[in-house]
Amino acid sequence: MKAQDILGLLGGLALFLYGMNMMSGGLEDVAGKNLEFILERLTNRKIKAIIVGILLTCIMQSSSAMTVMLIGFVNAGLMNLTRTVWVVMGANIGTTITGQMIAFDIGVFAPLLAIIGVVLIVFFSHHKLNTFGEIIAGIGILFMGLDIMSQSMLPLQSSNLFLNFMSSVSHPLLALAIGAMFTGIIQSSSASIGILQKLAMQGLVAFPQAVYFLLGFDIGTCMTAFIASSSGCRNSKRLALFHLFFNLIGAGLFIVVCQFTPIISIVAEWSPNEPMRQIANMHTLFNTVSVFVFMIIDHYVVQFIYFLLPLQSQETIK
Repeated sequence: MKAQDILGLLGGLALFLYGMNMMSGGLEDVAGKNLEFILERLTNRKIKAIIVGILLTCIMQSSSAMTVMLIGFVNAGLMNLTRTVWVVMGANIGTTITGQMIAFDIGVFAPLLAIIGVVLIVFFSHHKLNTFGEIIAGIGILFMGLDIMSQSMLPLQSSNLFLNFMSSVSHPLLALAIGAMFTGIIQSSSASIGILQKLAMQGLVAFPQAVYFLLGFDIGTCMTAFIASSSGCRNSKRLALFHLFFNLIGAGLFIVVCQFTPIISIVAEWSPNEPMRQIANMHTLFNTVSVFVFMIIDHYVVQFIYFLLPLQSQETIK
């Protein structure tokens, strides 16, 4: 890749992250006033809390942002650890909607969406129109960033160095580790998945290989929660640990399933010749199955976290 390709890739990533942040900000502005009420009143039961986590993260388009917000509520004493754990479980399903959106590949309409959004922001003074403009422009900028990244990665198709590297990453644990490190650096599993989907579409990553990168992305995104909880209360650190265990245990179980069952082939057959959709479907399946598993074992995981971070003298279990 030439220097201009690398700059194009980084610039596209910057646009993607900015567009997602812009869209999330607009959506939060629409729903944010009632967010505290929703989280307090609708999270008193496990199933309800998981559904709330799914819906709110679909709106916010970021499980990391949702987890950081929950850490803020825990620090403020507005929610207890048990409820936030349930919401985090739902958030991991809700975040998969981004990959499904990308799989539709609506990039051809991205400039039009960006123009409409900017018009609503610049030429109207009504707050609601400005907010909807942020959402629409954010979606447009997000997909424009993806298209720029896609174009910048085209030279990789003829790069022997890159192709040799990708073919060497055949061990599931190595692919998982690389995926986790990459997402830990850029702080967005959605961006990582978008890049992976574009690489798969260009034939640079095979679907069986992409699955293990995908599992690593979900582990890497836990870094955001650890950063957010570093200066918070003890319960916020416990929540960050739960987020990590959720993805570690889920990834470990899924690796075993992938090694001993034809699940990768089955998911591939759901949408043959659509590599971006295959990745999105696997991401949704992985997180949904993980939630079902954790609905059974979440209490034991929380107990283990209390063992690692025991109660202090002034604390009580909530």
